[in-house]
Formats: sequence, structure tokens, C-alpha cells
Amino acid sequence: MSSAGQAEAPGGAGRKRLRITVLCGGPSAEREISLQSGAAIADALRRRGHDVFVADILPDDTRALDHPADVVFPALHGPFGEDGTVQRMLAARRMPYVGSDARASAIAMDKVATKLLGVGAGIPTPRFEVWDGDTLGQRTVPDVPLPVIVKPVDQGSSVGTRVARAPADFREIVERVVTQFGRALVEEFITGDELTVGIVGDLTLAPVRIRTRAEFYDYQAKYFDNTTEYLFETGLPEPVLQQARTWSRRLFDCVGCRHLARLDWMVDRDGRLWFLEINTLPGFTSHSLVPKAAGHAGIPFDELVERLVLMALEDGV
Repeated sequence: MSSAGQAEAPGGAGRKRLRITVLCGGPSAEREISLQSGAAIADALRRRGHDVFVADILPDDTRALDHPADVVFPALHGPFGEDGTVQRMLAARRMPYVGSDARASAIAMDKVATKLLGVGAGIPTPRFEVWDGDTLGQRTVPDVPLPVIVKPVDQGSSVGTRVARAPADFREIVERVVTQFGRALVEEFITGDELTVGIVGDLTLAPVRIRTRAEFYDYQAKYFDNTTEYLFETGLPEPVLQQARTWSRRLFDCVGCRHLARLDWMVDRDGRLWFLEINTLPGFTSHSLVPKAAGHAGIPFDELVERLVLMALEDGV
């Protein structure tokens, strides 16, 4: 059924009832969070009057893409769902979808590629190096002075991420990451405040300061720790906040993102900003930061989700 033949959504004031497939689950270590995001998105779209089909998708089971849909909302996190693989499948089928295209998704999923783009755009990032199996056979400590934070190059939600403060700790941590994920990003550990900036279409949302009792904003603090604080009254100087917004938009454009993203920063004790990473399909759980920032800007959750769907429909493939 074409969009011209669609029924009007209940109470929609001319809005069309769309057939929307929400993809969630997937094979990554962030599967549990993806399922939560997908359920929240689906509930919101149903409340807005749309016909919603929720489906898991895996590399060896892509039947969800056969379901008739006007728009697809990938609520997927991590490899396969967020690295351009699903996006290429959707583009090949000429199915409009929420989020960045395959090229931008692949760049953003690779923390090293994104950092290099940022450096080229004049945006500071903590000193870093990449370790793999060959590096493990040649060296025992990084050139970046300890403490360092060690993380997979292409995972999200702080999966596999740990801080190394001593050489023995570093060796054990980096071996584990390389063994599990193939490559490890070894990054200077910046002491200070974590800041995140959400982008939705043309809107660059207010920065959110994250305060956690953990050593850093790890997986547990992100999704399960109810003591984690999200502060719009950041206590940081306005020029720092404006710089975060400006640089976030610049990176969003450099990577080639569309529709939405979340950019993560550190603010050190001297008030300097350091870029960490960009997420092209940020979460939509009760703890997720883009919905929080959108709500702060006066965009309720249901409206935010529908707005993203309409962006995708307008942009096509």
C-alpha cells in the first residue's frame, strides 16, 4: 500500500498511519539494550497510531526485512546493526530507514576512524594507539602514559572497557580485549566530567553532564545504576557548553550522519574538551540520553520517535 493510500492515524490531524518495522536484538553484546530500545520505540509509535511490526534480526536470519513496511527503524546497537551492514541491506531493498547511511555508520562504529576525522577537523581527542595480536607480541606497555582506558575499537555501550593504572593490569586488560574483539583502542584516561550532546535532525540538543559513582561511565552505570545522575545544569562555563555543541555538529557533518546521533566528550580539570566517540543509533531506554535531552527541549518521547520516522520517510533511501 502506498503512502497515498494509507489511513489517517487516530487523532492524527492529517498524519498518515504508517507501516513501521522496528528492528531490535541482533547479535552484538548490546543485544539486551537493543531489545529494550526496540520495545520502547514500538510502544511509542503505536501510541501515535501507527502499525508496528517488531522483529529480531540476525546475520543468518533477515526475514524481518521481508515484512511490508513504509519505514524501518533499526533500534540496533553494535556490530551488524550499527556498523553499516543492516543499512546496506535496507538500501539494497530500497526501504527508507531511520539513521545514518552505511558509509557514515561504518565510520562512526570505528572509533579510530572517527577520531582521525575529528583531528582533521581541528577537534582534540585524547592521545591513543591501537593494539592487535602483533602489538602484543612486540610490546608490554603503551606509549601513552598510564593510566589508560582500554576499549574495543568497534563496540558501544562501554562493552569490554576497563581502566589500566599499572603495567601488569594493562597487559591483562589489553590481552582480553584483543582476544575477544581483535583490536584494542588504548586511550589516555582523562580525569574530569563526561558530557554528551545529542543531535536530532537540525537540532543540536543541550549538553548533559553525567555524574556516576563508578570509575567511569561504564555499561552498568549506563543502563542499570539508578544513582547515575544526568545534569542539564552542568555547572560548566557556557563557552565550554557552546564549544561542545559546535564541535558535535561539525563532527556529525564530517562523518556524514543523518537524523540522529549522540557525541561523547570529556571536560578535563582545566576546562578543555576532548572528543571520545559518536553513536549513530543511540539507545531509547529509560536511561538513554538523547530522549532525555529531547524531553528537556520540549520534545516528548513519542513525538521524538515519530519525528525520526518522518525524517526517514522524507529522505527516502
